Amino acid sequence: MSDEMKAELERLRAENEALKKKPKTGVLSMKVSEKGALSVYGMGRFPVTLYKEQWLKLLGIADDIQKFITENDDRLKTKE
Repeated sequence: MSDEMKAELERLRAENEALKKKPKTGVLSMKVSEKGALSVYGMGRFPVTLYKEQWLKLLGIADDIQKFITENDDRLKTKE
């Protein structure tokens, strides 16, 4: 096997490993954005990004959100 082919094989192996580590679709992952906000990936095409105080405010009404969803289930759509 030539050096060129060995190098290409090694490059492909490295690329394969990187792809294996990439979060899968539908799996939620988080990271801190460049501006210091929390971004949640895997919920749709784009991440959901909010600042810490926004996440905490939202989490504080989690029970209200669940109740609202239950009460309006017939009007809310489900993404498939």
